[in-house]
Amino acid sequence: MQFGTGYMPAAALYPIVKLGIPDILANGSSTVSDLAAKTKTNEDFLYRVMRALTSFGIFAEPEPRTFQLTQVSEKLCRKTPGSMRDMILWMCNPFHLQVWSRIDYALETGGNATEHIFGKPCFEVFAPGSEVATEFNNAMTSISGMTVPAVLEEYSFAGIKTLVDVGCGHGFLLCEILAQYPQMKGILFDMEHVVGGSTANISRCDVGDRVEVKHGSFFDAIPKGGDAYMMQHIIHDWDDEKSLAILKNTRKALEGVVDGKLLILDAVVTTGGGPDFKKMLDLEMMLMPGGRERTEAEFRELLNRAGFKLKKIVPTKSMVSVIEATVV
Repeated sequence: MQFGTGYMPAAALYPIVKLGIPDILANGSSTVSDLAAKTKTNEDFLYRVMRALTSFGIFAEPEPRTFQLTQVSEKLCRKTPGSMRDMILWMCNPFHLQVWSRIDYALETGGNATEHIFGKPCFEVFAPGSEVATEFNNAMTSISGMTVPAVLEEYSFAGIKTLVDVGCGHGFLLCEILAQYPQMKGILFDMEHVVGGSTANISRCDVGDRVEVKHGSFFDAIPKGGDAYMMQHIIHDWDDEKSLAILKNTRKALEGVVDGKLLILDAVVTTGGGPDFKKMLDLEMMLMPGGRERTEAEFRELLNRAGFKLKKIVPTKSMVSVIEATVV
């Protein structure tokens, strides 16, 4: 029953986080009547949703109809270091539930569930300014917030003169790296409507004098000028042929660069039948953009086909590893 009803806690949690109830409870316990008044919701229905989530340990009910945070829901508050709020809003978005409901279509046809439902590719569904796009971009920044400390702890970027972040999103990752390596320069590269959101991170990290912002499609061309090119959660979005197009464009950008390198920050799926959340993330890629998470062997083969040689894989305490490759 837990597996069969697994979507229910996600569906219940989404509006609670969106309403900001964890942030309200960050100020102390509150009765459901006060919560309903502050969020303009139906008190009876709100109580029943909160009661259900409390049964999972997400909230606590120290007195009848009074709720407070637990260690779990503290991570859903905006101001909590390492907050999971934006990630939960993305993963529990009704868009996700709709796409996952058609995993049967994907299994039967080998086709993309998102395109089947919406009639267009995943990233075209994320229209600029839409709620889905906003929650997706916020979640990607949240992922970077969890990933960056782990990557910086395990991998040294020393010696890189100019680092190009391909598919940079809002630039959180590169700006944090530049802040740690003051001699390094950087180039942020993504679609124009996406990379435009990098201004805040550039300002926050005070790296405006060392970073260029460029826009375009990595399927068309990738800007030259770097001696290292980095991609966080990009290759896993695409099947092998589209990934090869991105990697070959990167190979062209590195043409003639001495000691040029490629850094892929992605999950590396373990082999065998043991538990590995990355195997569920693989299904997310299968259903949404049509990509996949890869094993070490699959990365090695893909890189070889694109003109790279896999040099090493550096695991981190986050879900991603740093996959370093050099030009053949």
